[in-house]
Amino acid sequence: MASGASARWLGLESEQKLIGHGVSSCATCDGFFFRDQPVTVVGGGDSAMEEATFLTKFASEVTLVHRREEFRASQIMLERAKANKKLTWLPNTVVEEVEGVEEGEVRGVKLRNVKTDEVREHPTNALFLAIGHIPNTKIFEGQLDLDEQGYIVSHGGARTNVTGVFHAGDVQDKVYRQAITASGAGCMAAIEAERLLAEEE
Repeated sequence: MASGASARWLGLESEQKLIGHGVSSCATCDGFFFRDQPVTVVGGGDSAMEEATFLTKFASEVTLVHRREEFRASQIMLERAKANKKLTWLPNTVVEEVEGVEEGEVRGVKLRNVKTDEVREHPTNALFLAIGHIPNTKIFEGQLDLDEQGYIVSHGGARTNVTGVFHAGDVQDKVYRQAITASGAGCMAAIEAERLLAEEE
């Protein structure tokens, strides 16, 4: 089972039209395209802190937008991000619109303060979403053990609770979510499947 996980999006039409043209859910994949340019990150958890901090290596400035006052991120991740001088914080703020659809690339975002309802335009060349992933496991409900978030529960190595059924990649991995770790997990699953078949002749 290697059905992966899908990034959560804001659900804006303008956002969907600009995916791959400045809108991304993967800073490690696309961050270097925006060297010396302003970028914006949406999120409040560890992933958002990690992505925002990573992007400061490339971007001229990174603005972190979060809909609440408090952040879900762990204290250590939050402190590390807050110590980074290239990061600007915009709590109690949501993205209402991504601008640049006509130009075919992100030109800015329209932001709304959830407390005051004030709307303003914020210039940025990229929008990175770090608001979580949804594992593609609905088809396995009632058959494989899934955790409360819907990820396949590992029963050691690449094994699931069903003999002969193995997992690989983001369908079970909610930490690393990289192509290289998914490939390694695929190799583990293949080896385990081969061993199972050999044992059963």
